[in-house]
Amino acid sequence: MIELRRRLPFMRGNFMILTVRMVVGQICRNMVFPYASLLILAVGGSTSQIGVVNSLRPLAGLLVFPVAGYLTDRRGRVRLMVLAGYMSAFTTLIFVFAPRWEWIALASLLQGFAVLEFPPSSAILAESLEPRYRGVGFATMSTLATLFAITSPYIAGVITETLGNELGVRALYAIYMLSFIINTLILRFLTGAEPEGDPGELPRVTTILREVYGGIPELVRSMPRGVKALSVVTGMAFIANALTAPFWVVYATDVVGISNVEWGLILLIESLIKIGLTIPAGMVADRYGRAKTLFAAVFISLVSLPSIVLATSFVHVLLVRVGAALAVALYMPASTALMADLVPREIRGRVMSAVGRGSVMLGAAGGGTGGPGMGYFFTLFVMAGSVLGGVLYSIDPSYPWWGVLATCVVQMLFVILFIRDPEKQER
Repeated sequence: MIELRRRLPFMRGNFMILTVRMVVGQICRNMVFPYASLLILAVGGSTSQIGVVNSLRPLAGLLVFPVAGYLTDRRGRVRLMVLAGYMSAFTTLIFVFAPRWEWIALASLLQGFAVLEFPPSSAILAESLEPRYRGVGFATMSTLATLFAITSPYIAGVITETLGNELGVRALYAIYMLSFIINTLILRFLTGAEPEGDPGELPRVTTILREVYGGIPELVRSMPRGVKALSVVTGMAFIANALTAPFWVVYATDVVGISNVEWGLILLIESLIKIGLTIPAGMVADRYGRAKTLFAAVFISLVSLPSIVLATSFVHVLLVRVGAALAVALYMPASTALMADLVPREIRGRVMSAVGRGSVMLGAAGGGTGGPGMGYFFTLFVMAGSVLGGVLYSIDPSYPWWGVLATCVVQMLFVILFIRDPEKQER
């Protein structure tokens, strides 16, 4: 135990608490998201309506993200996270009992308000790690979450095969609801998470929105060039996920012809690979440079993700997802650490509410297109991408992945031209 603490000195305090919450959440997310689209189809929705449902979740972020970012830099971080947790539990209950796809659309819209949690949790996370440990710290958090959730997709596949797509996915959402309640209770153990100084009098929401949106030009000007470029790279990845994330399971089962259990097995193998590679990738990012590691991740995603259109068997789909696992293992610690390195602490809440914490699951294989990495700058683009993905898939199932190819090319150009490791890391 002493040797473990020596090797992982950052595994304590708020970072440990946030890691536990991520583990609990990941176990249940990895059960629900890979199969979420099947419930929409089971209650009368079409592939086009899958895109519509997934486009609604980010909408609330236009209102909520700026307010949450404003408050994150001033007060009430933990209270925001508690409110978001209980809101998430309530809205997830709607998925459990939704009689038609329109109810799922409503639940997705309401669930978008839970992004209240992301700016404060991102700020607390960034401040709970010393700069020299950020790469390996974020990698360790991601690895532990993946490790404990490793069998989730496979178990979910068995549940949906046994109970059927409709009842099975409803059961998965019920488990997901419990995870929100547990994670909200865990928040009581956070300490020293609030910003320093006198918060002053809290203005009205309309005043905050006017100040935030009116201050966007100034906020953008205050961002270092590397933050702007990394934001574009991250934004392109979110758009790519919006185009394809809800359709991986549909494409794999309907077009390629594998079963739900086989899809769960593929995601299980993918998780094993991420577990084995993420911490070493974080060490590589800390030692050899985060920008170089980021380049490698984007290049691998460019080669692997669009190649799903060539898949004709279980093995082919597995190879594509292996590429996705390698890309994510490299990308997550490098991009998250780089964003923390680049963003000045005094504007961290506002910047991370606008552009996120720099992290995104490349090639996400579930219905969720947002997450803690997404800021309100990307909301309209992700919404449009979700709708467009549904339309493209209904025309030709391969079209959304050609869109992914285009986003990967843009990412490569921005990484090559504009992203470098900073000489001095922000605290």
